[in-house]
Amino acid sequence: MLQGLNDVGFSSAPGAVTYWVGEAMQGTDYQDLAETPEAVASTIEALAANTVHPARLLSDRPYPAS
Repeated sequence: MLQGLNDVGFSSAPGAVTYWVGEAMQGTDYQDLAETPEAVASTIEALAANTVHPARLLSDRPYPAS
């Protein structure tokens, strides 16, 4: 979805996606886990913070300037 928005001119933070691929060489599916692994949860938290920051900047000073 972010790539599609980017293609039509929206801005998104670099690396604005996160997903769990499991341990190396394992067949664990993220949807099968009982709870979210800490590494994934902390990455999602950082992703949200890194997305909110430029959103606030753009809200204060939109481009192109009108």
